[in-house]
Amino acid sequence: MADDCCNKKGEELARLAMQAEQRRVLIIVLAINAAMFLAEFGAGLVARSSALQADAVDMLGDAVVYGLSLFALGRGRRWEAGAALAKGGLILLFFVVIVVDIALKLAHGMPPSTRLMLIFGSLALVANLTCLALLWRFRNLNVNMSSTFECSRNDVMANAGVLVAAGAVMALGAGWPDIVVGLVIALLFLRSAVRVIRGAWPVFRT
Repeated sequence: MADDCCNKKGEELARLAMQAEQRRVLIIVLAINAAMFLAEFGAGLVARSSALQADAVDMLGDAVVYGLSLFALGRGRRWEAGAALAKGGLILLFFVVIVVDIALKLAHGMPPSTRLMLIFGSLALVANLTCLALLWRFRNLNVNMSSTFECSRNDVMANAGVLVAAGAVMALGAGWPDIVVGLVIALLFLRSAVRVIRGAWPVFRT
């Protein structure tokens, strides 16, 4: 009986230690994404880059996502699933915002500044690779952390897209590759939103 009690205490301590580690990692990645959003969105405005602004908005979305993950941490499966649903809805909203921005660029846009795209796209890629590495061990822990990892993985692909767009604009001397990559990033958001919502909804209902 004493052994059983000790085992239960040991399991509880291990669970609390895991939650503390998750909390520490989430705070770090939240701070990284919030800082990069401010830097990258400002650069996107100056550079007139749809891809860079789309990537920056994704950074803001992820900062909010990590905040939701922190809030749901340790509150149970229903809270975790609710946080994941909120993340899915937020990602879906950003998809709409980016599509609207692309439509405006098509009507009134100017070629983007490839130098700023390359500089800030590279910085964002390094930041998101760091976040992905920090979140890797928690990627299959629960629906909350799984949806968080999904968002971070999307960021890395979006960052790579910004760099591809910058190279294409530079090589072709035209602005349309930036718009195309911005649209691809938007579609990536849509796919991610559907996956997160479909995974979280059954857990939330039960």
